[in-house]
Amino acid sequence: MIALFPVNDFLSGILFGGVLLLIISSRYLLISVTAFALFWKVAHKKLSQRKIQGKPLRKGQIKKEIAWSLASLFTFALGAPFIGYAANHGLTEIYFDISEYPAWYTVLTFFIFLFAHDTYFYWSHRFMHWKPVYRFIHKVHHESTSPTPFTAFAFHPLEAVIEAAIFPIMIFSVPLHPVVLITFATYSNLVNVLGHLGYEIFPHGFTRGWLGFINTSTHHNQHHEKFHCNYGFYFNVWDRLMNTNHSTYHERFNALTKRSAKPTALLPGAIADSQ
Repeated sequence: MIALFPVNDFLSGILFGGVLLLIISSRYLLISVTAFALFWKVAHKKLSQRKIQGKPLRKGQIKKEIAWSLASLFTFALGAPFIGYAANHGLTEIYFDISEYPAWYTVLTFFIFLFAHDTYFYWSHRFMHWKPVYRFIHKVHHESTSPTPFTAFAFHPLEAVIEAAIFPIMIFSVPLHPVVLITFATYSNLVNVLGHLGYEIFPHGFTRGWLGFINTSTHHNQHHEKFHCNYGFYFNVWDRLMNTNHSTYHERFNALTKRSAKPTALLPGAIADSQ
């Protein structure tokens, strides 16, 4: 067996955590900077009617978002040496020989991870909105009422721990190949930035179509704007089952994506019922 987690002692564990931090931080910055440059700088005039909120950014907002996000990624990386050590000593369900399971299983585990995380995120997200814990954990993330691509990981360290917990849960319970872990983490980062993009990219009528169970940028942006709604991440399943979609979600999405829509008409009551 080829060990992809070279964690045999304390120093190599620190090195592994440092390399992981460099990778996930670089990925976050690459995706966020690219999205911000394309939508907020290059194409912002052309896409003005698809700008979800008209509220200006707070002074120093982006710097704070980047700082909190990098702190969260550092928190994520803290657990890497321990998981790496456990994987290297056969204590997890991670397998390194891709031929150990059929190809269809490897693909299937990506979707198992996806649906498991979606469920975990919805309920942990609702927990973090519980009044006794909100101000200690989730308030930092909601300081960005009008989010940007840099908001993606702008968490309090305690929230970062909660967000990252899905990885050890899955790693210790489901046989997974490192390729699946890497692919899933990258896809999750992309969806996270999409949810905080600030612009709607899906076509008109999407939320009412057969793929409407996939969440849009409007969906999570409206969560930042309205607060007590739209808790889901990848899919709109739990919000539908628990009746937690905002009542104007579909209307807002359709207004943003109509060709004839006027930007000034897209911003009814920006944060009138927030918090």
